[in-house]
Formats: sequence, structure tokens, C-alpha cells
Amino acid sequence: MSDVQPGFVVAERLVGAITVVELHGELDIVAKTRITDRLESLARAPRPDLVLDLRQVTFIDCCGLSILCRVRSRAARSGGRLRLVSCAPAFRRLLRLTSLTGDFELFDDLTSAIAQQPNDAIV
Repeated sequence: MSDVQPGFVVAERLVGAITVVELHGELDIVAKTRITDRLESLARAPRPDLVLDLRQVTFIDCCGLSILCRVRSRAARSGGRLRLVSCAPAFRRLLRLTSLTGDFELFDDLTSAIAQQPNDAIV
């Protein structure tokens, strides 16, 4: 699936049994209306294994953070997992300020996120 509009791009692909979703642009209220249904659908699958690549996300607001929290919760309820890829200091700071640092498996690069075993996440 690929969705292109000015300022925001979503690309989805399979890497083995892992669904990798790359987000580009601003993860805000506009993005929320466009991607929430698809991400929640992926997270509701039995034992979903999701990686959201946020390295090309240029801005995240409370709506964007809400999306990530909802997808994480739905994946966990379905017996699966969600990993995030971002090395942006601003995103890590946002997680710290909202006390969500320990709630996400967070990685600097896609290769590490795909290859990691549970409890190997960096924060």
C-alpha cells in the first residue's frame, strides 16, 4: 500500500512475517484521519508483528502520539508487538516528557528493529 499526498507519505511492506510501515512527513491530526484505520487493522490481526519506521517523520503532535499508543495497545491485546524506529532526539524527548519511554520498543535503525528479540530494545 502506498499513499501519497503533499507533506505525508505512507508505505507498507512485508519483511518475512513482519509488517513494516514507513511514515514520511508530519504525524498530526491530518495524518491521524488518514492512517488510523489501517494501522489499527494491522494491529488487530492475530499476533501482529509491526514495525513503524518514523525516521522520516518531521513532526509529531499529541494526535500522532495518540496513534502510536493506540496501535501499541491493540497489538498487545492481539498477542503481538509494535516496534518503533526513530533516532530523532526530539521524539525521544517527547516520549520522556510524556512518561512513555518504557512503553515502546524503540530502535535507531530498521535492521536492528527487525532483527531484535524481545527485551533487546534500546531507550
